[in-house]
Amino acid sequence: MQNRQKVSNAIIRRLPRYRRYLGYLQTKGIKKISSNELSELIGYTASQIRQDLNTFGEFGQQGYGYEVDKLYKEINRILGLDREYKTVVIGVGNLGQAITNYSYYYKIGFNIIGLFDVNPKIVGNVINDVEVMDAAGLEEYLEKENIDIGVICVNRENAQRVVDSLIRGGVKGIWNFAPIDLEVPDEIALESVHLSDSLHALSFMIRNNSGEKKD
Repeated sequence: MQNRQKVSNAIIRRLPRYRRYLGYLQTKGIKKISSNELSELIGYTASQIRQDLNTFGEFGQQGYGYEVDKLYKEINRILGLDREYKTVVIGVGNLGQAITNYSYYYKIGFNIIGLFDVNPKIVGNVINDVEVMDAAGLEEYLEKENIDIGVICVNRENAQRVVDSLIRGGVKGIWNFAPIDLEVPDEIALESVHLSDSLHALSFMIRNNSGEKKD
């Protein structure tokens, strides 16, 4: 496998899509698939698919294609999904609860073991067998637990402060849902999900598809 630093962000963004479609093929009992067939299913060109996968090794055979199960497992490994991640969620409002429930019911490998909030009406509640703790005790908790990922679902005013606490506590990655761009050291993985950005992009597509006259 090549050095991860040399893998382009575009390829990284395509890998989960490959994994999702390969999982679909598994449910259909399909054992092998060619890059051309995968192209028709996913929408990327066959050449793009081969180039992307060749970044990490030789997974297919010319004239045979790819073994679906094997390729699915390899992409899991590349994405780091061959292990579980100890995760905490900070901010257990509607969004934080939705993320917690999604992780619990779909068993996606991100094991949420800690929930934190500042609202006394939420602290003490139990969600999927995990009790919501007071956010004031976050750093003390992190000192005791080897947490991999912190999920940020707080407002923009408090997001950076919470992230700083997570970093001091030794987390390796931040999944940020706060509407702000956070500052983290280079060694901390950061993935920000700005929901409004997706809606604005959708609005652009609707406007252009409808042929609406531009100002």
